Amino acid sequence: MSDEPLFDGEEQPHLLLVDDDPTFTRVMARAMSSRGLRVSTAGSAEEGLLLAQQDLPDYAVVDLKMEGDSGLVLLPKLLELDAEMRVVILTGYSSIATAVEAIKRGACNYLCKPADADDVLAALLTQHADLDSLVPDNPMSVDRLQWEHIQRVLAEHEGNISATARALGMHRRTLQRKLQKRPVRR
Repeated sequence: MSDEPLFDGEEQPHLLLVDDDPTFTRVMARAMSSRGLRVSTAGSAEEGLLLAQQDLPDYAVVDLKMEGDSGLVLLPKLLELDAEMRVVILTGYSSIATAVEAIKRGACNYLCKPADADDVLAALLTQHADLDSLVPDNPMSVDRLQWEHIQRVLAEHEGNISATARALGMHRRTLQRKLQKRPVRR
């Protein structure tokens, strides 16, 4: 794909970008605008929901982890406004558990950062997410398996740290320290 507009009809499709990284948001908004989309940006899930209620988007790209509500909390709220909206969850903290949860909640796709405008556009326009592509060919390390398990239990408890710590049988502060670390690659 290139920077040439893909959408050049009378009505520009509307894309909502929700990410707490202003630099990423600005660069992605410019790139998507050059591809023929009308772009709105928000720095939080709450702000994104307000924008979507005022001007319903055709597409949304939502960051998973943000201050306040996560992208997984915003996702069903966006789909309540329009069940046909195509939403991609974008994250720098990818895990199989959150990918599966995002798809279950209605995301059309799930992308790991860094992702460029072509990756995002392809994810928005792809009919079905391929969950098999999220499962690596080589086995994960014990540290990665632990991280995946923590993410799955955290998703089951809707991001509640205290409930997750109780379910895992660990102290809340220990869990918080583990969650602050970058995910183990393999």
